[in-house]
Amino acid sequence: MNTERRFLEMDDGARIALTLHLPVDAPTPWPVVFEARPYPKDDISDSTHTYTRLVTEGGLAVCRADVRGTGSSEGVADDGYTDREWQDHLATIAWLASQDWSNGNVGMYGTSYSGFNSLQVAALQPPALKAIIPIYATDRRYTDDVHFGGGVRRCLDFLDYPLLMVAMNALPPVPGVFGEGWREEWLRRIEENEPWELRWFEEQDEDPYWRRGSVFFDGYERIQAATLVIAGHADGYRNMAFRALERISAPVKVLFGPWSHMSPLESKPGPRIDHLPVMIRWWRRFLADEPNSAEHDPALRIFVREPSEPRADLESFTGHWRAEAMWPPESVAARTLGLGEASAPHGTTLIVEGDVGVAGSIWCAADLPFGLPWDQREDEGRSLVFEWTFEDDVEILGHPRVELTLTPSTPVAYVSAKLCSIHPRGASELVTRTIVNLTHRDGHDALAPLVPGTPVRAAFELDATAFVFPAHTRLRLDVAGSDFASSWPPPEAGTLAVDPEASRLILPVVGPASMPPPAFPDGEAQAPPTRVLWETHDDVVARTRCVSIDHGGSRSPFLKDLAGRGPLGVTTADAFRGEVGVNRGRPGDAWARGEGVLELAWPDVTVRSEARGTLRTDRDTWFLELALDVYEGGELLRQRRWERTAARHLQ
Repeated sequence: MNTERRFLEMDDGARIALTLHLPVDAPTPWPVVFEARPYPKDDISDSTHTYTRLVTEGGLAVCRADVRGTGSSEGVADDGYTDREWQDHLATIAWLASQDWSNGNVGMYGTSYSGFNSLQVAALQPPALKAIIPIYATDRRYTDDVHFGGGVRRCLDFLDYPLLMVAMNALPPVPGVFGEGWREEWLRRIEENEPWELRWFEEQDEDPYWRRGSVFFDGYERIQAATLVIAGHADGYRNMAFRALERISAPVKVLFGPWSHMSPLESKPGPRIDHLPVMIRWWRRFLADEPNSAEHDPALRIFVREPSEPRADLESFTGHWRAEAMWPPESVAARTLGLGEASAPHGTTLIVEGDVGVAGSIWCAADLPFGLPWDQREDEGRSLVFEWTFEDDVEILGHPRVELTLTPSTPVAYVSAKLCSIHPRGASELVTRTIVNLTHRDGHDALAPLVPGTPVRAAFELDATAFVFPAHTRLRLDVAGSDFASSWPPPEAGTLAVDPEASRLILPVVGPASMPPPAFPDGEAQAPPTRVLWETHDDVVARTRCVSIDHGGSRSPFLKDLAGRGPLGVTTADAFRGEVGVNRGRPGDAWARGEGVLELAWPDVTVRSEARGTLRTDRDTWFLELALDVYEGGELLRQRRWERTAARHLQ
């Protein structure tokens, strides 16, 4: 494999840093695969090991770009998924298609951010883009991303991605790649790259800001590129998988495994698979016109979970693979379970407390300390619990649906719904969940306060799942007024009364599979994180509850190559820590505070970027504080500070 680093000049004069990985033995012209991320390609998120396999096993040329204003690319990184970023990608795709060594067909792919922009760029229909593989991606940035879920702001996530991007966007270009002027570019970047969190903080509703880049609204129907979606049960970005099957008219397939926000090769939980041959087959079919029949693969290949011990560091789910020729499967049928027909040992009126939900962990699992949900019984003691028993095996596939009639005592209230499987010895395993801000009950574009004492109807889907409840298993629906620490607590305490006779759970029950189960090569065991602390603690007198994390080294999916020497002689290190907390009786009093540090050392220079942040609320107001300190060779180079406040808009 030949590797070449170069710059591609855009129409406004900014240079985008590219790394080309080119075959040596495969005859030209080659199909080309393109990935673009804001996580610097030459140090923090070096993915050469993956690109090498795509080149050597797939006969593909691979191009990786640093998004404008990040890594070694010039320009300003004022936000993610901007029009200017998309223009850069379109120009890069056209350039790749025009090279002598290219066959003119380009694919785009990536995990998370680069999965998002694969969908976004495909909706723009560049002529050369013939196939995409979005991995752990979202089609709706407001409801299915790191910022909000169900009209409720994420909580624990503040300690991760928002602070990470403050620190990362202040790192310099790689001196050995950028060349002369790298330090001047670095100083300009520190001064001009505003924290992305400032805009995320301001935009509380699903307005045009969040709809930009959300193919859910008007993008699916424009996608002409053959699309292979990769999703995971423990990952938060899985709801778009079934929607893609329903709405993309181009060839579309879904591979839906047990995985968290980690590569299927090494995810915890497993079972892990080697997914790269699946990707290569897709690229060869739609970029090289190879007659390998990938278009005739099952529409859906999905891992069906079976009851597994609920624990935060579970090594692997129990389950089996299933294949379906079409979506939805012909055998799927709705089974309605009335809440009035269930046992409800805790009554029908819920006292809302801000710290219920800790056992549910975070909405999107990744490396520890962002692990899986554990036994739900502690939270169920302060939830409304409705229970049914199945006499036969029941397999569900799709989105369970909950329809509730509730009477709130406050003008703003949340409802958390969790579907659980009860083990023979009593452990409660979380199968799927959601949280909904009831002021969004008529849609995220039709907000209205609740009228205390007046019943309201709320109907919503739980996250995509596939699960088998064995015969005689108890199925449990937990209803609560918060889902801390995954989601921000509601502004005030109160009560929620559920009318069981006017409420129901609807399960997508499926019959036998329409196709034989697929088989995949095994993946690899995951190396343990360098350092992890993950604790919950209570102050009984102050009535507060906190979740604390502290981790470093190789925790984050795109920081896996930290703590070692990179391809350009760089050594890297990171550390992230913080806590989220809430007052149990006054849930409006909540906070998240943390810090993140990234350090890069080349032979001639060492740099460090430190980001600190606090996000807190009272009943009526959001408060945000951010700080950035940047060091060169141990000396403080620049400091920046930001403060913002905003009224809680029906949140």
